[in-house]
Amino acid sequence: MRPIQMVDLKKQYEHIKRDVDAAIHDVLDSCAFINGKAVQDFTENLGTYLQVKHVIPCANGTDALQIALMALGLQPGDEVITPSFTYIATTEVIALLRLKPVFVDVDPDTFCMNVESIEKAITSKTKAIVPVHLYGQAANMEAIMQIATQHNLYVVEDNAQAIGCDYTFKNGTTQKTGTIGTIGCTSFFPSKNLGCYGDGGAICTNDDQLAARLKMIANHGQSARYYHDVVGCNSRLDTLQAAVLNVKLKKLNEYIAARQKAAAFYNNAFAGNPNITAPFVAAYTNHVYHQYTLILKEINRNQLHEFLASHDIPSMIYYPVPAHRQKMFESFGGSAFELPVTDWLTQRVISLPIHTELDNDQLALITGKVNEFTHS
Repeated sequence: MRPIQMVDLKKQYEHIKRDVDAAIHDVLDSCAFINGKAVQDFTENLGTYLQVKHVIPCANGTDALQIALMALGLQPGDEVITPSFTYIATTEVIALLRLKPVFVDVDPDTFCMNVESIEKAITSKTKAIVPVHLYGQAANMEAIMQIATQHNLYVVEDNAQAIGCDYTFKNGTTQKTGTIGTIGCTSFFPSKNLGCYGDGGAICTNDDQLAARLKMIANHGQSARYYHDVVGCNSRLDTLQAAVLNVKLKKLNEYIAARQKAAAFYNNAFAGNPNITAPFVAAYTNHVYHQYTLILKEINRNQLHEFLASHDIPSMIYYPVPAHRQKMFESFGGSAFELPVTDWLTQRVISLPIHTELDNDQLALITGKVNEFTHS
């Protein structure tokens, strides 16, 4: 049996090696390392896949979030509603821009923003909502967009963990996550469902004027070369990474299906275990399983983590300290926020290996050991 990895990028590369190597060599032959043809091609291809008017590539997912908030023209002290149960990048860019993060609780089943918590958090200073499509399924975007419309708020989707996920509206229509709000942001970090071989990110919008502003901000605020209209930054997706992403984008649906197949194996194996709760999938979304995350009941998480490691099975805890309890947010009154579900989940969740290369022997070993420990 192959060693089990949280994400097996080496095995995945072996399957696409010929195409990836050829794409990289094309870039090397062209020597167009910045804004080369592969970047233009990927931008167009991703827009087609997501069915969104504008894709603005950038250097990483954190930059995508920062540029998105910069483009909205928010002022220091403006409030931005965000979940605390998320990777720190979502929230740190809010503070970096001297905006005020207002943390809200999450749904105990989906791990995504609790809609009722959003409404309670809105004040006269609220200007935007940043929902996170955590672990690979959508937040309740229809309800979030209704709240945003009612209160004239921007919505910036953090889609770093859910690219390719479909949201289903009450009328039966579907739309890709990251294309529903005012702006969508994603990351192409190597472990993502669509990952490059370094850092990369992208911003999406259907608003023509906003797209032009996003492009300017990502390129030193330039409207034309050497003409800088707004304060911007330097955030580019380099051509080599775009070349890799062009190859992998063609296989994204296949990769999602492989993750869903592995998740189905897990779900079946854990169905009779009363001490763990498998991922819940809301009726309005599918799940692309960037992570497969269990909730433990009366089980010592650290002991399970160590037990699995002793059998060469990796596991991860995302996220042991929520944003509102991080030192970096003390000056924003982070610890004053009462988020009982977030605090409860951060003590009980554990994520198992999930990726495109898992085979049944590996899955059987993982589930067998998890059940062995949690049933004992």
